[in-house]
Amino acid sequence: MVETSSGAVVNLGGMVVAEHEVTVPVDHADPSRGQIMVFAREVWDCARADLPWLLYLHGGPGHESTRPTWSPISPDWLGRALRDYRVVLMDARGTGRSTPIGSAPDAPADLVAERLALFRADSVVRDAEYVRRAVCGDQQWTVLGESAGGFALVTYLSIAPEGVREALFAGGLPSVGGSPDEVYRRTHTGMLDRSRRYYARYPTDRDRVARLHEWLAGRDVRLPSGDRLTSPRLRQLGILLGVNGGEEQLHYLLERDPTSPAFLHDVTAATPWGTRDIGHVVLHEACWADGYSTGWSAQRTMPTDYDADSTLFTGEHVYPWMLDPIDGYRDLAPWGQVAEVLAERRWPRLYDEGRLRRCTVPCAAVIYADDAYVPADLSGETAGLIPTMTVWEDHEHRHDGLDTDGDHVLDRLIALARGTQVTTARMV
Repeated sequence: MVETSSGAVVNLGGMVVAEHEVTVPVDHADPSRGQIMVFAREVWDCARADLPWLLYLHGGPGHESTRPTWSPISPDWLGRALRDYRVVLMDARGTGRSTPIGSAPDAPADLVAERLALFRADSVVRDAEYVRRAVCGDQQWTVLGESAGGFALVTYLSIAPEGVREALFAGGLPSVGGSPDEVYRRTHTGMLDRSRRYYARYPTDRDRVARLHEWLAGRDVRLPSGDRLTSPRLRQLGILLGVNGGEEQLHYLLERDPTSPAFLHDVTAATPWGTRDIGHVVLHEACWADGYSTGWSAQRTMPTDYDADSTLFTGEHVYPWMLDPIDGYRDLAPWGQVAEVLAERRWPRLYDEGRLRRCTVPCAAVIYADDAYVPADLSGETAGLIPTMTVWEDHEHRHDGLDTDGDHVLDRLIALARGTQVTTARMV
């Protein structure tokens, strides 16, 4: 039996928001190990209440779901979704208002790692089935998966496709059965290319970045968080190059005086990993581990180009130094031993290739050709496994297309899944 409780119901200018708390087993394979709570918001347009449901699986891992703040007329993906659906925004276990992962561990690292291993996509999908039964009864729902949420959606199609009416992927088709090393070789190569493209756009910034690295080498520069600003952390500003407008964001940051509080604040904001995102750091590589151990894959596959040129940026990569108590993110340091245990763990499969090949759920995916975080060629291979998949290869947007042009991106995905026409008008 699904245990659920409902909280506040609020009307935000015609957009109604209701809250749900659903009790689920912490270990779906062994319910005797206890329970946790998964939180979800149900959102609908009060003028279109009698609509089918859509579940949004957010990116990450370790990040919470979208927080609705506007009305159905908003020109974003949620506004577009509310024309056709009642939307469920679920905080994946360990995030947002769902039961948190917890504070710094005081138990043995192997025991903590064993519990954290229950926070991957396979558990999230089984949680979603509990939420579906609590909110929708026996009705299927459309599922929209963005980034790592798309990875979870492929898991959904592998283990519980009977709950899915349509599957929509936004920059979130993972490699099925491939090694994490294949992924990180590609994403490192992509970041090398983006670094060079960035300096072609802002050529004077290369000297500025080189001087910054030299300046940091002889100083103990502290960010507002108390963390030390090191060369590896400065390189992580390259994560901005994976989003629309990221070059300008990076350029405007680098043009600041490095001794100014504004520069240090902006660096902190652009490299946000910390305790709030512990799930992202500790389980990031595990998202790509479909039957493999990761062994700090991003670190092992880092090209030698980085040794020769300090001005090259890294991207959405996780490295062991990030958990170092002196030169890393101090909030993450207590999780270092847990991360080491998880890095050596051989993860079970997340995807069932045979079942994907027999999929009957209508599917549509946008694959961003210039995606810094999810390699387009590997996404294409996965799309080719699913006979009901229709692919839009997008050369206009980057990984955050659903966030920056959501009404159009989602509208096209819905049209592709249904074989209908796009309904949104684009501003030229």
